[in-house]
Amino acid sequence: MEHQIIGGNLPVAVLTMEAGETVITESGGMSWMTNNFEMSTNMEGGLFKGLTRKLAGESMFMTRYTCNNGQGMISFSSSFPGEIKAIPLEAGQSLICQKGAFLAGENSVNLEMHFRKKLGSGLFGGEGFILQKVTGPGMVFVEIDGSAVEYELQPGQVMKVDTGNIAMFEPTVNFNVEMVKGFKNMFFGGEGLFISSLTGPGKIWLQTMPFMNLVQRIIPHIPTSSAD
Repeated sequence: MEHQIIGGNLPVAVLTMEAGETVITESGGMSWMTNNFEMSTNMEGGLFKGLTRKLAGESMFMTRYTCNNGQGMISFSSSFPGEIKAIPLEAGQSLICQKGAFLAGENSVNLEMHFRKKLGSGLFGGEGFILQKVTGPGMVFVEIDGSAVEYELQPGQVMKVDTGNIAMFEPTVNFNVEMVKGFKNMFFGGEGLFISSLTGPGKIWLQTMPFMNLVQRIIPHIPTSSAD
């Protein structure tokens, strides 16, 4: 399978596949394809796994697209302005991603729900307890809000991040949420009461424009009908 990502800030992943190759996506994730693909939609892993995917921001149903003959082309568009990252995962290698980040992946990739282990991270992290865990082997395509910035944290190195700006990180990275220090910082700093910390070792991917931040900026400009 080969791929290219085009479209600038409104990206699409275009995959070129050979006969017998399969790609999976959530239900409704495909944008366009040639006519030599077989489509099969089902609740991968049964009801329980379907429900956990729903909690992790994906559809309960997953769709497999298999190239039947010759060479085929299939594409998957981003749901919002940002980037699509194509990441090759080795057998057993995983990524922890924000809810809804999974766009598509090779048939060998496993997508499941991931719970934050620490209570503070779940209660105050801004996204609840649940993240997505994607495990290889295979290529995975992940959606990033805005632009992606990647850092390699050394053992013990800490990055303080607004939780909405966390796109994904390797499982070796320790994620925690802590209270902002100082009364004035808490109530007048504009960052809220809590801030996230990511502690190395491992790679982290941060995003410049979290989708919810974009929504919050747009809502005040939406006209509302006046009451009669």
